Amino acid sequence: RMKTIVRLSVSLDKELLAAFDRRNRAERYPTRSKAVADLIREKLVKHEWESGGEVAGTITLVYDHHGANVVETLTRIQHDFHRIILASQHIHLDHNNCIEVVVVKGSPEDVKRLADSLKTSKGVKFGNLSMATTGKKM
Repeated sequence: RMKTIVRLSVSLDKELLAAFDRRNRAERYPTRSKAVADLIREKLVKHEWESGGEVAGTITLVYDHHGANVVETLTRIQHDFHRIILASQHIHLDHNNCIEVVVVKGSPEDVKRLADSLKTSKGVKFGNLSMATTGKKM
């Protein structure tokens, strides 16, 4: 669908704008408009997670697959939450370490519960939930 572009005017402190521009150059934003739009989207995604609607995201885990029962534990937990898991990918980083990415869609409460269960499992070296959106409200 064709989106209508609307112009808006914003008044900012000169130093704040300079800091914003420096950050945007470092992140290689092509325009201030793109940077501002991304900030607005980030705020809207945060609101989706706080309001309890359907959300999406990824859970990233790093672990030593030789650890006692870590693979079995993570698999069991994922089976317990099968209704909100869309896909998972398991990658061997080296002889011992693996990274697993689990793509999820569901209520914020269920997704957070799954992420917490996975990342606090014995043998997980790193766990992170990246909050995203289903895109339906954007």
